[in-house]
Amino acid sequence: MSERVGEERTGEQRIGEHRGGEHSPLITPEELAALAGVTILDVRWRLGGPPGIESYREGHVPGAVFCDLNADLAAPPGPAGRHPLPSPEDFGAAMRRLGVSGARPVVVYDDADSTSAARAWWTLRYFGHGDVRVLDGGLRAWTRAGLPVSKEEGPVTPGDFTARPGGMPVLDAGQAAALAADGVLLDARAAERYRGEVEPVDPVAGHIPGAVSAPTSENVEPGGRFHSGSFLRERFNTLGAVEGVPVGAYCGSGVTAAHEVLALEIAGLPAALYAGSWSNWVADPGRRVATG
Repeated sequence: MSERVGEERTGEQRIGEHRGGEHSPLITPEELAALAGVTILDVRWRLGGPPGIESYREGHVPGAVFCDLNADLAAPPGPAGRHPLPSPEDFGAAMRRLGVSGARPVVVYDDADSTSAARAWWTLRYFGHGDVRVLDGGLRAWTRAGLPVSKEEGPVTPGDFTARPGGMPVLDAGQAAALAADGVLLDARAAERYRGEVEPVDPVAGHIPGAVSAPTSENVEPGGRFHSGSFLRERFNTLGAVEGVPVGAYCGSGVTAAHEVLALEIAGLPAALYAGSWSNWVADPGRRVATG
């Protein structure tokens, strides 16, 4: 690839590379610090814990409100997956409670690599919010830039956001299977889970037949910030995701796959999300599973 992994770039260079226009999905710490009139959501979360609210209370971007991925960005687990999409009514109510309004920009962040923040970015976009950005590098980048953190949890003024689904393309199981055969379906999980060597969460190991392994860990630099758009474009091109070819992504439960869709957007390659992902796929024992 044309750019070395982990190569240092100035903030000015990074902004130019990622942005490509004023509607970039990313924002730098310096840009966020200078931005007024924005809703900031802290979406720190880890599979298996500890609860992200604990990290939020230890220190967060000033003015940020904690967004619970399990409660605010997903419906209860079931046959539709471990993190199925919430209903428009539930999601809209959660976002209004967190202060989200339709005409007010939203910035989301997590610890560093945007894995969980991307779920908030994607879900807000899917439900019709037009101005959502991800803090590139998360709280780690914020503190490394010398910017302050706060432990204050002030009152939140309710927002007016109304959820209208359809803002981002989605796939069901049948469409994901078809895309694996006729387009490119990227598996965003770790390579060993794709191969079926280990499966720490779901009851069946392996991957959707025809899917291509594309771990989300390769979307970011060691410090957690996204690679440049040109780097990501070359990465996905080598996996078959090129202009004119339909692309989709899945993971274990639709969380890290949103990170893949975000990375693809940075690369200028639109992609659909199989929201139910592997946890939905294996809920039907009749669906084929591949390993290796």
